[in-house]
Amino acid sequence: MNPKVKMEKIINGSYPNIGGFMVQKQGQTVYEKYYHDYNEKSYFHVFSVTKSIVALLIGKAVDEGLLQLEQKVLSFFPDYEVKRGETTIQEITIRHLLTMTASYRKKNEDYNDYFSSKDWIKVALDALGGKEQIGTFRYSPIIGPDILSAILVKVTGKTVLEYAREELFEPLGIEINQNITFTSAKEQMDWYKEDKTGGWVAGPTGIHTAGWGLCLRTQDMAKLGELVLNHGKWEGKQIIPDYWMKELKTVHNRWEKWGYSYLWWIIDEDEHIYAALGDGGNVIYISEKKELVVAVSGLFQPKVADSIKLIREYIEPIFG
Repeated sequence: MNPKVKMEKIINGSYPNIGGFMVQKQGQTVYEKYYHDYNEKSYFHVFSVTKSIVALLIGKAVDEGLLQLEQKVLSFFPDYEVKRGETTIQEITIRHLLTMTASYRKKNEDYNDYFSSKDWIKVALDALGGKEQIGTFRYSPIIGPDILSAILVKVTGKTVLEYAREELFEPLGIEINQNITFTSAKEQMDWYKEDKTGGWVAGPTGIHTAGWGLCLRTQDMAKLGELVLNHGKWEGKQIIPDYWMKELKTVHNRWEKWGYSYLWWIIDEDEHIYAALGDGGNVIYISEKKELVVAVSGLFQPKVADSIKLIREYIEPIFG
């Protein structure tokens, strides 16, 4: 059987939630296909891929001298009232948030408190601290990363979407033009089921999410992958500083079989393979040695097949 035909048969059989699939080799598109009536203009909620985009923006802000990674998180929130007896939170830095090594008071994130609150950032700050040891990997899927968005707003004087458009999206030709807001839990749940438009979820105080909530096209994801592959350069211009891209490609912590950098996953340190990963099988996959970028856009399902397995076992052998 033709390898591409076999690959598509596997996608149709084991990956029914995939909406878009794009492969680029040495900067050229070598494969692009869409499923379930989606097309190149369709936007997808990329879930935790949002985190990796925020990491690029943090690098830009660092390069502009707006913040430093060793700054304490609470230094940006002088009016925040620390709970009595709480000391750990005062030692947490931006670097801890970026490497998922901050400590949290509860074992699991309290989504009910978060989504019902009128201030998502306060809920995130309230979650920090406790008796856990700072420096241990502790993945925060939704709530914790929002603090980074709030810090970006404070140091840039712009919304995260405004800053992202100016410094990242517009140079790459990515169109994200609106805030997505919810007035009720039902409205939010309905949004998960609807076709998406280009936008970024903003909380009740107008601060954009950092752990989820960004909607991108498959081609947008591939562009961002190319930016990372090319060490922050786009069409000859340095968009994100080279030294920051080196940091993004360095293991700063580890979770099970993979390394973790600044909100990016290191899939294979020896082979120089990096990825932004989100629920629904959303992936921006970069193989530096093979000059390969794979973008997978997925629709949310509670359990989905492993996109990294698909890429490494079928996509790389065909296109790598």
